[in-house]
Amino acid sequence: MTTAAGRAVLVTGDQPRAEASPPRAEDGQLLGIGAAATRLGVSERALRYYQQLGLLVPACTPGGLRRYSRDDIARVERIRELQTLLGLNLDEIAIVLRNEDRMAENRLTYHDERTSDDERRRLTRECLTLQQSLRGTVEAKRVALESFLADLDARIRRIQDLLAVRDNSSAQ
Repeated sequence: MTTAAGRAVLVTGDQPRAEASPPRAEDGQLLGIGAAATRLGVSERALRYYQQLGLLVPACTPGGLRRYSRDDIARVERIRELQTLLGLNLDEIAIVLRNEDRMAENRLTYHDERTSDDERRRLTRECLTLQQSLRGTVEAKRVALESFLADLDARIRRIQDLLAVRDNSSAQ
């Protein structure tokens, strides 16, 4: 939440308090949408959109106010990382996050003492398939980037050749 002066406030329970430093979701404390957006460097609209797409599921108060946990903050950071580092669009990010969520569920089940060896093998195979799918997504981006770089290199060479021709003709 932000105050009229634009300062971020940290929400703990029902009582907001002003924060001098950047707001953080720690120790079970939840951030309002304004404080979370400020902390993450995104707009409140982006957080609402991520929720609309199902990429993020913040807690809500009985009055409908969104509250963001440390895990929610980490998830948005992951979304932004996938956008900036890999250049994935939100549809691709949704697939990555679903795969990562499923692998996390599989890990919990795998380590449950009641899980049978057969079930552990099945979970391991599923995780392998999910990892291979994620690798395929990244590989496709890498190939596209290499193609883009090759095109840029060709353009740079053409411009360098044009400059060399111009420099030679003006030197004569």
